Amino acid sequence: MLALTLEFHAGTLLLNASDPRAAANLSLHHAWQLDTRVGRWRAPAWRYHEVFADLHRRSVRGELTVVDNARAYEEVALSSTEGRTPRTYQQEAVSAWVDAGRRGIIVLPTGSGKSFVARLAIQRVGRSTLVVVPTIDLMNQWYSGLLEAFDVDDVGLLGGGYHELRALTVSTYDSAWMHMARYGDRFGLVVFDEVHHLPGPTHLQAAYNCIAPFRLGLTATLERPDGREEGLHEVVGPTVFRREIKQLSGRFLADYDIERITVSLTEREHADYSEARNTYLAFVRSQGIRFDRGGWGDFIMRSSRSAEGRRAMRAYQTQRNIALTCERKVDVVEELLVRHRGERCILFTNDNHTVYALSDMFLLPAITHQTPTKERREILKRFNSGEYRTLVTSKVLNEGVDIPEAGVAIILSGSGTVREHVQRLGRILRPAADKRAVLYEVIAENTLEEGVSERRREHDAYR
Repeated sequence: MLALTLEFHAGTLLLNASDPRAAANLSLHHAWQLDTRVGRWRAPAWRYHEVFADLHRRSVRGELTVVDNARAYEEVALSSTEGRTPRTYQQEAVSAWVDAGRRGIIVLPTGSGKSFVARLAIQRVGRSTLVVVPTIDLMNQWYSGLLEAFDVDDVGLLGGGYHELRALTVSTYDSAWMHMARYGDRFGLVVFDEVHHLPGPTHLQAAYNCIAPFRLGLTATLERPDGREEGLHEVVGPTVFRREIKQLSGRFLADYDIERITVSLTEREHADYSEARNTYLAFVRSQGIRFDRGGWGDFIMRSSRSAEGRRAMRAYQTQRNIALTCERKVDVVEELLVRHRGERCILFTNDNHTVYALSDMFLLPAITHQTPTKERREILKRFNSGEYRTLVTSKVLNEGVDIPEAGVAIILSGSGTVREHVQRLGRILRPAADKRAVLYEVIAENTLEEGVSERRREHDAYR
């Protein structure tokens, strides 16, 4: 009888055969391809759950024997120390994932306990597990959460200067894709937190190069502007459970209000805005650029080729800055901070320059990607404790940071993506007794911001 041995090799699977000639003529699962360099069958590591199941069925039928040396992960008996009863939707989410073969994506709003759902899944599977996250802050947050949730001696870290693997390990996406070809046999379950980050061309290697038969993706905002979230179904699994903000608000998330405040430009700002916009649009029209057909990249390319184009780019940036940082927006901020004195409030802007300007103007702590890690952690600690009541930030607090006490968000500027807007709303929806959150969106009228606002409000949570 033909004897086969399955091995893991550099992010792939290899078949060794007792009779290579017989193996070469074997009709195998379509994932296998004959690697003529080594004279053996090779398959992508992420197809492990399929190809091993196929080999196992053939073994049961007596067609061959198979020894699985690819699997280096282990069974892990995890005792929970949380003493926390899952909410109904959290139990339903885990059950749906299990019913789908323990592969798939769970979409839940920020503040609804996605990490807790993942811990339930980790305990249910009982295998060596890797949790993959987009930032160092989230890696530290998961590290602490796993240590507190389970009776384990230690949790491994891969990233941020650490290279320690344990039965439970947390990694950044950057470290995972770089090292998975080496460690892809070590984990039976991989959890992709904020899974919408995975479709990047390098990050996907973290999914391709590991054999983990069990996979879980977590996100509050699955859809991407480029539509590449569809590729996740192949390497992570289908969307098995989904709940939106409106479905959970009032019971599991805080009730909330959304108020859109429109301000006008000053006479000087309006004149400068009109002049800049006319310069920008004149160039766009002269070049025949169509923004409904991927024209932004075309504009960037053409604007770099001539003095006229460079003037158009400067004009675009000028009109945008005027709309995002106009004088009367600052007046609104002052009024809102007075109105919500004593409440925990976050000011969101689109750029670091505005963050630091508002920080200086109102003497507020600021967090950007330039803020050192220890300073950032201290600011968030003081904000959650109530020592700081307000902080101002750009994009770095959009996701993956636990700020449960926040109840007011003021959006002064941002991108046109639905994801960003939903993430910012989610920052203030952690439930608390008698809490009613409020999000203010401050818009400069008769500017490009009005169109941006309409695009990013295309979500059920804003209707």
